Amino acid sequence: QVQFVESGGGLVQPGGSLRLSCAASSAIFDYYAVGWFRQVPGKEHEEVSCITTFIGRTSYVDSVKGRFTISRDNDKNTVYLQMNSLRPEDTAVYYCAPVCGDSADGYSYWGQGTQVTVSS
Repeated sequence: QVQFVESGGGLVQPGGSLRLSCAASSAIFDYYAVGWFRQVPGKEHEEVSCITTFIGRTSYVDSVKGRFTISRDNDKNTVYLQMNSLRPEDTAVYYCAPVCGDSADGYSYWGQGTQVTVSS
């Protein structure tokens, strides 16, 4: 089975930046869409951003538009999420998964994720 490892999280002040990485154990990102999700206690996973197999096709939840950028490096089997102008409400555990949009409904194979904490 394909495994995903998220990294790059940490503690950052409001207005700061982080870049998250999602590394896959195989070249799955060559063929499938990949989404970044985040979760806070007591809530469902929220889709933050998605990148498809088509060049230049990306999507973002309204709350992060203009601040976050998703990208991929197929040669490295890695998807990135550049997060700028971070806000306290961005605090969450961030996950990546080979699903986007409607295909994410019911997805349950989440990895360990990476914690992002935005605080002074």
